[in-house]
Amino acid sequence: MLLTCTLGLKIGFPATFLMFKFNAVKVLMVTCVGGIAGNVFFTNLSAAILKALHHFRVKRHLIHRRRIFTKFNRRVIRIKQRFGLAGIAFVTPIFLSTPIGAFVAERFYRDKKKIILYLSMASIFWSFTLYFIVLFFYDSVKGWML
Repeated sequence: MLLTCTLGLKIGFPATFLMFKFNAVKVLMVTCVGGIAGNVFFTNLSAAILKALHHFRVKRHLIHRRRIFTKFNRRVIRIKQRFGLAGIAFVTPIFLSTPIGAFVAERFYRDKKKIILYLSMASIFWSFTLYFIVLFFYDSVKGWML
């Protein structure tokens, strides 16, 4: 269960909720610890991948002195300025997955401690939110989960 929560809350939460049968402490502990562990692991992995990619581009002389701004680059910059790290962290556990969210955050922001903090706070927030939503609407969604 912990491993599935490291990959993404949308995968690990339903399985954890059913396995521990409403036990709030166990469900929240596993989902929060799994989310935080996934954030730490994938942020460091993303940093290593980006560093290796940079060294590869330097070695092959693929880095230009003058920045080339394409439509994609402009969109990425606009999204970064509009939402920031908090926006990326907020949507990561539910809409993106932990590996993708950590990679995007590491790509835009280099402060690993801040990235891990924001992503972990978002994981904890969504763990509690999903737990109480499912607990509140359990009778309505009971047929979907079994």
